[in-house]
Amino acid sequence: MSSRLDHPKQASEFLKDPKRSEWHDTALWGVRKRRDAAAGSVPEWETLRETAQAIKSDVITNIDTHLEAFEAAATAAGAIVHWASKPEELNQTVNGILKEHKAENIVKSKSMLTEECGLNDYLHDQGYDVIDTDLGERLVQLRKEPPSHIVLPAVHLQLDEIADIFRESVEGEITDNTAPYLTEVARQDLRKRYSEADVGISGVNFAVAETGTVVVCTNEGNADLGTTMPKVHIACMGLEKLVPTFEDLGVFTRILARSATGQAVTTYTSHFTGPREGGELHIVIVDNGRSTMMHDEHHVNSLACIRCGACMNTCPVFRRSGGHSYNYTIPGPIGSILGANHEPDAAHSLPYACSLCGSCTAVCPVKIDLHDQLLHARETMVEQGHEASSKRWGLAVFAYVAARPKLFGFTTKCASIAARLTPTALQKIFIPGWAKYRAVPKLAPKSFKQQMKDRNDER
Repeated sequence: MSSRLDHPKQASEFLKDPKRSEWHDTALWGVRKRRDAAAGSVPEWETLRETAQAIKSDVITNIDTHLEAFEAAATAAGAIVHWASKPEELNQTVNGILKEHKAENIVKSKSMLTEECGLNDYLHDQGYDVIDTDLGERLVQLRKEPPSHIVLPAVHLQLDEIADIFRESVEGEITDNTAPYLTEVARQDLRKRYSEADVGISGVNFAVAETGTVVVCTNEGNADLGTTMPKVHIACMGLEKLVPTFEDLGVFTRILARSATGQAVTTYTSHFTGPREGGELHIVIVDNGRSTMMHDEHHVNSLACIRCGACMNTCPVFRRSGGHSYNYTIPGPIGSILGANHEPDAAHSLPYACSLCGSCTAVCPVKIDLHDQLLHARETMVEQGHEASSKRWGLAVFAYVAARPKLFGFTTKCASIAARLTPTALQKIFIPGWAKYRAVPKLAPKSFKQQMKDRNDER
């Protein structure tokens, strides 16, 4: 993350291409509508959401008990469990396993945790060639940029751009830019990577405490190939990924895909309990500030997130500004909360990338109070001195005027006259931050106060 992130500035860069912004908005709103249809097809949908929320609350409240149970069960099944409190510990642990096995070729499925910890860059610096096998992740890896969405990493790219990426990076001539053709190009390129891989790295969608099982959900099957063909599988998970039992897991597999893409279930839902015959399964459990958030009464519920991306697909700000404008591992509403909590000095602008419409809260499958948390995050940013001085002084002046009825009435009359007489071009000069993407609304001929006075006089 940059030392001083400015979301409005980054968003303005994305908005310089209005066709891309409109297409991005339309594409994600289409996913949101599919989510609504999928949720509406399940009569007990709200019960599932409430149950999922209760399960996650139990996990967070009793995290020590569940972690101990998971480690014991996973170890008994033959897995090797590692612990990492910080990103560098995860990276060093993975590096140690690779060195132990003299690994040269590594394939990796999508993992927001490893993005969070900068694992790819770290391993590259150590001399390893790590191949992301999720198609979207592979595309952004070849472009040397981060994912723009946690479920749809390359949603900001169009087919002609994808064709250009393959022309620069894949052997053979690229003769078409249709989705089926480009998918087949990627499939053929990646197939040899699996057969040559020494180690496969994956993320973890869920981890079952009672059995020590890690669960990986994908639509492409890349995680299955990348974790079963190599003899060594390294699964990287945040400690909040736990669910107590297999019965509990069923609740989450029913809400994950419906919330993420509008599917009834992901195409592949793979369970790993212990290593494959003759192989090794390493599970690295990462904290990286999660245990601290468990003691934050205002934001603890954000740890219930199952990374479905529903809040991003519905967010009017995210849809129009693009995921890269957040410049944070996880963008959108949930990412704004996590970023402001973990790195407030850098991410202080993210809680303001929100209209407070509440749509994110409405679609969250585990009922995280996202818009309330974003509002509280704004309060925290003000308390920590991250509020812009212009806004601070502006609000102070407004508070002074609003507390004095006569002065307030006089000021609103002046503002009404100014708004009527000032052309749009001048508005963009006097109030550039507001008028750049907005038009000052047409004011009523009379103020509300004057209308009430006239009505009372008539009576």
